[in-house]
Amino acid sequence: MTATTVGEIRIDPVLDGILRTPPEHALIRPGDDDAWAAHADLLDADGMLPLPVGGYLVRTGERVILVDAGLGPLTGDGISCGELLDNLAALGYQPGDITDVLLTHLHFDHVGWVAQKGVVVFERATYRCHEQDWAHFVTAPDAAEGARRKLTPIADRLEPFAGDTTIATGVDTRDAPGHTPGSTVVVVSSGEERALLLGDVVHCPFEFTEPDWEALFDVDPKLAQRTREALAREVENTDVRMVGAHFDGMTFGRLISSGAGTQWRNDATAG
Repeated sequence: MTATTVGEIRIDPVLDGILRTPPEHALIRPGDDDAWAAHADLLDADGMLPLPVGGYLVRTGERVILVDAGLGPLTGDGISCGELLDNLAALGYQPGDITDVLLTHLHFDHVGWVAQKGVVVFERATYRCHEQDWAHFVTAPDAAEGARRKLTPIADRLEPFAGDTTIATGVDTRDAPGHTPGSTVVVVSSGEERALLLGDVVHCPFEFTEPDWEALFDVDPKLAQRTREALAREVENTDVRMVGAHFDGMTFGRLISSGAGTQWRNDATAG
């Protein structure tokens, strides 16, 4: 996993670990029971889909922003996580150095390190998420107790946002609903360069080229599909680089269209 730069801003993947799941427990293509046969190259020797879990460290000016916070120290049943703090340290940062924790949404595999055993991990940070996700996961009468218990410790450090918002110089949020009510894309820009941290708007790049896939955890699958399709139309054949929270290798890439159709090219092959 390698860093990428957007003008003067550096983005580092910060791996927490790997979540191995039966592929049909992550993504399905309604009406096609054998859809994963076309993407068998993404599966391991046991037929499982390995999904990286972690976050992205964005440094801009004096701000040190962690986008998403992994799953936390959990192992077993296909889960091997808990490395995020060690990998932050390898980059030269301790929890107290993080100024902002920006959450693309509040699913369990993105908030694991916000708090541990009720204690806030990034003690100096301002926590940020979309107000609709906070309502859905924390304050709604039917909010899951596990999510409420995990997230309540950060309530007095939380600054929720609504709509497209500037977080810091070169770091903006953009509404991308469907996966969750407040699902958010983080836009990193410097000069003429722009890159997108997609969260779980897209789990695997082929969802851009085969948009009828659905994630099992989509709150509103049809809205999630419309969000993906609109984003694909906007960035196709541009210099905008993108990465999803769970892309293989946490590697950026671009959407390229030609007479052969639309293809995903990661940074190692994009030209």
